[in-house]
Amino acid sequence: MSNAQNYKFAGKTAFITGAGSGIGRATAFAFADAGANVAVVDINPTAAAETVKRIEESGGKATAIACDVTNSDQVKAAVDRCVQAFGALNFAFNNAGIEQGVVPLTEVSEELFDRLFAINVKGVYLCMKHQIPVMDKSGGGVIVNTASTAGVLSIRNQGSYCATKYAVVALTKSTALEVAGAKIRINALCPGITDTPMIERVSGGTEAGRTRLIGQEPVGRFARPEEMARATMWLCSDDGAFITGAALNIDGGQSAGIG
Repeated sequence: MSNAQNYKFAGKTAFITGAGSGIGRATAFAFADAGANVAVVDINPTAAAETVKRIEESGGKATAIACDVTNSDQVKAAVDRCVQAFGALNFAFNNAGIEQGVVPLTEVSEELFDRLFAINVKGVYLCMKHQIPVMDKSGGGVIVNTASTAGVLSIRNQGSYCATKYAVVALTKSTALEVAGAKIRINALCPGITDTPMIERVSGGTEAGRTRLIGQEPVGRFARPEEMARATMWLCSDDGAFITGAALNIDGGQSAGIG
């Protein structure tokens, strides 16, 4: 499924939201390939089950958990199920999120604005709120929150989405300071434009739309979900032991500036 065998996570457990597709699914595959048990968390139970099926077919261990990350009771139940299934929670990748499309601020409905913040920001808050006590009790862990290059630079006609991702970066940094003494590391992953189902929606599913988006990447291509998975694993590995409170840009140079 991936090329992650050089990471050794046997006996460890990873909790991954948004694991039914895109970056989340690729990261679930990567952790499973590295020997970790994987809690595959997604609001879509069918998508979560498909991720688990593919992991198990490759010899890995995983369990599917349906969860709405905007619901505190569901998030707590998902974390509890992860621990019940595998006995621990070592790594968390809080990745569930939605996009807004290319829409001027004055045309963004209040409903969409509230939904963006509920999933992209409150979802990360609730996940960390319920993950941190479990990790603290077991002596530490690593959390990676999905932000975006839209959390470190501004994008015209995507102001509401950018605001949510800036919030994720701020929440990550502040909480990392709170828990550093508990041997819990927290970082934000800031992907550039990645070839996932989300891109199909943003591009309108047209070749012209994809070409327009590729034109925003200095390297001239989209990122692959597997590249985000490997960056997440690196942050979780011992190689990242001194990294906390960071926002890691994996964006093909997009955040470096206009060139």
